[in-house]
Amino acid sequence: MFKSLSTMATVISSVALSMSGFHLYIAWQGPPDALTLRAMHLAFALILIFLTSANNLTAEGKPRFRLDSILLIVLTVIACGYLVLYQDYIVSRMVYVDPLKPIDWILGITTVFLVLEGTRRAVGWALPITAIGFLIYALTIGDVAVERVIEQMYMGTEGILGIPLYVSATYVMLFILFGALVERTGTGALFMDFAMGLAGHSAGGPAKVSCITSGMFGTVSGSAVANVMTTGAFTIPLMKRLGYKPAFAGSVEAVASTGGQIMPPIMGATAFIMAEFLGISYLKVAMYAFLPALLYYVALFLSIHFEAKKNGMHGLNKSELPKVSIVLKERGHLFLPLLIIVGTLLLGYSAPFAALCGIASTIPTALLRKSTRKYISLNNILKALEEGAKNTVTVALSCACAGIVIGVIFITGLGLEFTNLVLSAADNHLFLALILTSFAGILLGMGMPTAPAYIMQTALLVPALVKLGVMVEAAHMFVFYFAILSAITPPVALAVYAANGISRASIWDSSIAALRLGATGYIIPFMFVFGPSLLLIGNGIEIIQTSITSIIGVICLASGLSGYLFTPTKIWERLSLLTAALVLIKPGLETDIIGAALIMFTLFFQLRRKSNTLSTIN
Repeated sequence: MFKSLSTMATVISSVALSMSGFHLYIAWQGPPDALTLRAMHLAFALILIFLTSANNLTAEGKPRFRLDSILLIVLTVIACGYLVLYQDYIVSRMVYVDPLKPIDWILGITTVFLVLEGTRRAVGWALPITAIGFLIYALTIGDVAVERVIEQMYMGTEGILGIPLYVSATYVMLFILFGALVERTGTGALFMDFAMGLAGHSAGGPAKVSCITSGMFGTVSGSAVANVMTTGAFTIPLMKRLGYKPAFAGSVEAVASTGGQIMPPIMGATAFIMAEFLGISYLKVAMYAFLPALLYYVALFLSIHFEAKKNGMHGLNKSELPKVSIVLKERGHLFLPLLIIVGTLLLGYSAPFAALCGIASTIPTALLRKSTRKYISLNNILKALEEGAKNTVTVALSCACAGIVIGVIFITGLGLEFTNLVLSAADNHLFLALILTSFAGILLGMGMPTAPAYIMQTALLVPALVKLGVMVEAAHMFVFYFAILSAITPPVALAVYAANGISRASIWDSSIAALRLGATGYIIPFMFVFGPSLLLIGNGIEIIQTSITSIIGVICLASGLSGYLFTPTKIWERLSLLTAALVLIKPGLETDIIGAALIMFTLFFQLRRKSNTLSTIN
């Protein structure tokens, strides 16, 4: 593997493989103490970003050694190594009582700087500037002593080395490794061919393929932008070839890819953080997410279908498409690692152990048949482990930087103040508080990975919602959704920007199309706040009733926004469908009856017009 690589590339590969090896070892043997695990995870992430960031690339795009990066790596080793080597001293000292030693001051300030700089290189300025703003608040308005801030951030597990970094080190790293391995063993191609065979021939086929593939791939990758770049490179040109406008093609891929983070069984990194915050199993989080995710994709799939029907678009010729039966016969066994993860979770084992079982099954599974045996080689496996480590860096540093924010909120009591501010601004009205929270969630998530956006909202916004009577599970899912939706919400819609790089459409046109296609995603969080049965919480009858009416509601919403049902809709029919969608979305017998009446009224005219059209043709 290393023969053709430069010295710099060999160093990067070695560090990445060491990171993956370390985390696989502790997943099998059990993690060391909290400080050692989190410090080692942080050290690997910082070293990798200082080696691989754009600062180290030559004009030709090749990696090179730079003196400043080498200095940062040395400081990282010293700062994180100190936490590991002197953990007995750190653990035994009395917090906020024993004074810091000069070395604690120096390394504490150094670590904060390293995390801010590493995060800037990994995800840009938005998150580091936010963290710096919170630090300034703590030192000025919060009137917290510098020594206490350093102690909070560096000398314990309530700051940089807090719960978010713990989740990154134990859950996220393993699932990202799993995703890299299954992709390298041909599962990505399986998803694409399976979706092509399933929906490629129907109206608007390639766009439906994008919806299915991105949902399947997104639940493994957990990254909207990465998902767009992986599946969109194939689906967007295919949609344009069929006749979809570039803006629509790009927005379909962006919205479908964004939904991957809410789609069980794996979802994204944030779901594991939520499980840790709520003190429940990851399987419960996946259960809460299932029905809302289903509604999200049903709405998107039908929006694509109605758009295709309205514009007279046909699918691809069946002769061009793979047959589902052949795809499943030759490569269907590659679904096995996903089933093993779900089965392990259902048996009650922890998420890290389930991920480890999934990882262990990928190579034997690929070896089962000749059609996939070609993917198994030492070089391919090492590449997967290297990519997995590199893909973890963004999440790890985002979590470390978000830990600075959480640390400030903890020592200043800012969370309580923010809760009172939201309650005061909303005048104790829940709906208004939800509107304010949704706007704040999108703003906090703009240009930021989902994980830190969710973490900050959990500290600042969730307590206000809970105080107004929202179930804690629904409150967490509410802010989770809006942290994700920032990826398709202007002006900083990262998933849309990524898709536009392939579709070459107008940013504004693509953003408007993405808002229309993803409209259900903005409504669903309000649905499960007012009706927790949508999260599969409550008695069976309520859950069944809510499931049926909400699915009908999103069908009406997709139809009303697209302007097509069985035939193109008139203005009053669109208004009727949109009204029916809104009333069906709110749980309750009265609203269900109103919604059903509006649907029957619209269906009568739609079916009569379609019958007249068919009679005229005949």
